[in-house]
Amino acid sequence: MAKDDLPEPKRRNRTIVIADVLSGALDPVLKKRGFASRDIITHWAVMAPKPYDEVAIPDKLTWPRGERSAEGATLLLRCVPGHALAIAHEGPKIAAAINRYFGFVLVGAVRLSAEPFTPGSGQKAQNPDQPSQSVIAKVGAQVAEVADDDLREALRTLGHALSSRSGRK
Repeated sequence: MAKDDLPEPKRRNRTIVIADVLSGALDPVLKKRGFASRDIITHWAVMAPKPYDEVAIPDKLTWPRGERSAEGATLLLRCVPGHALAIAHEGPKIAAAINRYFGFVLVGAVRLSAEPFTPGSGQKAQNPDQPSQSVIAKVGAQVAEVADDDLREALRTLGHALSSRSGRK
């Protein structure tokens, strides 16, 4: 087969949401954990009652053996160690909030997972670096001739951000 005979690769000239790209990789893992979809995980902050939306996350959904019953599944939650007793006590309240969100009985009981959870572990610490005086002067000189005030300020902010990124490498 000659090089000219090969079909041209199909290109996607559109934007793609990262969740759509990752769904093919995440869905089999979530199905092994008992979740039919990502809804409980992605909308946990909306459906869980306060303060459990911040101190616990869904870990696994286990269904009773055999057919899926009307009583619902057991939701295992990872929680901050200091809140384990409160979550164990408030399990029916959490289950009711989840069932109210979905509109049917999905969760029959809430139990604690053996796996620990530390809140904010997925978030990066926001530590804005202040640019040095030489960087401020250099960027200021480069954008000084821009007539539009909003554009000049946006370019100045971009210049400071780019200079701080290059300094970290």
